[in-house]
Amino acid sequence: MRVMKFEKVNMEKKIAVLIPCLNEAETIAKVISDFKQELPEAEIYVYDNNSTDGTDEIARQGGAQVVYEHKQGKGCAVRSMFRDIEADCYIMTDGDDTYPADRAREMADIILNGEADMVVGDRLSSTYFTTNKRPFHNFGNRLVRFLVNLIFGSDLKDIMSGLRAFSYGFVKTFPCTSDGFQVETEMAMHSLSKKLRIRELPIEYRDRPAGSFSKLNTVRDGFKVIMMIGRLTLKYRPALIYGALSGLAAVIGIILNWTKHTLGAWIMLIAALGLFFLMFMKEFTLRSQQEEFTRQYRRMMKERSDV
Repeated sequence: MRVMKFEKVNMEKKIAVLIPCLNEAETIAKVISDFKQELPEAEIYVYDNNSTDGTDEIARQGGAQVVYEHKQGKGCAVRSMFRDIEADCYIMTDGDDTYPADRAREMADIILNGEADMVVGDRLSSTYFTTNKRPFHNFGNRLVRFLVNLIFGSDLKDIMSGLRAFSYGFVKTFPCTSDGFQVETEMAMHSLSKKLRIRELPIEYRDRPAGSFSKLNTVRDGFKVIMMIGRLTLKYRPALIYGALSGLAAVIGIILNWTKHTLGAWIMLIAALGLFFLMFMKEFTLRSQQEEFTRQYRRMMKERSDV
């Protein structure tokens, strides 16, 4: 009886399916149709990011609400989506038909039942490495997963998946500083830093169909992702950066002192103490910000549940 109660409550909640798109005329109609079949009560929004192949008209004919985001980049489209749309649960997917819709209901129920703040469709634990025909993409996914898990001591399986579900609180508090394909990695690092609840569900990833082309540039966008990981590590895990620099300065100071370079040794040891103090202050500030974020998040979720 409890499951039936949850299903009834969830059917009364608003679900929004969000699809950022750039030139996906070959696949967008099927993506919309598949998600309509799985979530017939959901509102489907396609954010067209300067398509030139008629993606917007095909999406409109398929029953989606089309919004135009003229600033180029997936992150820009996601930022506008999160700002514009009010819902109890958000499902985000790509418009290239690589992500199946068959777990959308399960993902939505996890969010609506309050079991997670973000649900990730995990490609890497199932078919991604055998289906994807771009070896550098495979390497990039492994590298990003390794770095993020190393930084946070986590065990996430898929950092860069484009299929996700979010709570209202996540969407309205996510800063979204990325303009491009770094946005999924930023979501993972934000969630880990704020101690939000993450669930991963294995999905059957499909490669792009014939006539559909990836907009991801492996080298250029991969470099942007790595740079963003460094920037967010400094923001979310300052102890790692300042602690390492402090330790390095201390070691150099000891070596200089051992080689009779007294002045240099004192300079490096003072720098080490300064970096250690800065690390302490950054961590104290971060803890205060975390407490304020948690209060804001809980207040926002309560206000949404009372609507």
